[in-house]
Amino acid sequence: MTLVLGIETSCDETAAAVVEDGRLIRSNVVASQVDLHRRYGGVFPEVAARQHILSIVPIVQDALEGAKCSWTDLDAVAVTYGPGLVGSLLVGVNLGKAVAWAHRLPLIGINHLEAHVYANWLAPLPEDASESTSLPPEPRFPFLCLIVSGGHSDLVLVSGHGDYRLLGRTLDDAAGEAFDKVARLLGLGYPGGPAIQEAARSGNPRMFDLPRAWLKGSYDFSFSGLKTAVLLIIQGYEGLGQKPLKQRSRQTGSSAGPQESSLPVADLAASFQAAVVEVLVTKVVQAAQEFRVRHVLLAGGVASNEHLRREMSAQLKIPVSFPPPSLCVDNAAMVASAGYFRFMAGERAGWDLDVAPNLRLAY
Repeated sequence: MTLVLGIETSCDETAAAVVEDGRLIRSNVVASQVDLHRRYGGVFPEVAARQHILSIVPIVQDALEGAKCSWTDLDAVAVTYGPGLVGSLLVGVNLGKAVAWAHRLPLIGINHLEAHVYANWLAPLPEDASESTSLPPEPRFPFLCLIVSGGHSDLVLVSGHGDYRLLGRTLDDAAGEAFDKVARLLGLGYPGGPAIQEAARSGNPRMFDLPRAWLKGSYDFSFSGLKTAVLLIIQGYEGLGQKPLKQRSRQTGSSAGPQESSLPVADLAASFQAAVVEVLVTKVVQAAQEFRVRHVLLAGGVASNEHLRREMSAQLKIPVSFPPPSLCVDNAAMVASAGYFRFMAGERAGWDLDVAPNLRLAY
């Protein structure tokens, strides 16, 4: 049995976890800063770094207690060193190096994007020791992984542990960033992904014919034009040189009448979500056919989107896997899992490990 302590502070989640053999979650503690940053409509880097300093030591202690283990039970420490916010990363990396040095444990630096991929390997340890552990099937190489989050939209071909090839990435806004910005435009609050998904439940995804940036001949993504299209529609409803459109009543099928109608937030949210998902799914399906992969994985915060999960599963004839929502967002269990596989491969980080805010997974 190999136990790895994972530490994650790349953005606004302070997290620590203990994972057994890269798959079983013994503990996974996350301190969210969402309430701190909601007033800004996004993450305020300096506030995030200061909060990490306050939270990180108690979070690590809670992770060890939750796993019912001590420092002497651990085999290694894995810590995220990039990409992310430089101040936030420094807190985690410095603590990781300190505890690894103090307890004479190997240190492993982990790419945050790689950690998201390994969320698909994880399962919680049963609370009842008499119950058998139900592990998800291990992903089958070669596979595609779509990593979609607030900062990244990467489509990666994975041929083996540590063997990555970047097929496409966002050229502007990441998918999660677009969700956040459109949610702000619609007055839905922060974070935008869950807010838009909830609003879209009662909306008509065909109400607005929003653009799709296909970028033919590549697997790259672009969502800035889609965001701008939503903004122009909202401005039209606000009377900036245009009359508001009439809103169709989905209950009666009748027009809203000659009066000016209010902004159809649910319809706009549903139409926006459908446009993002259609592009993501279409690109993945094309890449899966071209590279003849055996499996498709979703990872990152946007991977918790229910519409994306349904459409991806429906349109692919090969297995599609995605973590539970709690493992799609930033957490340390995925860091520990990725650290286990690198540890078993003999990799170790030096004590000069530094943060890499712009680190990429593959080129």
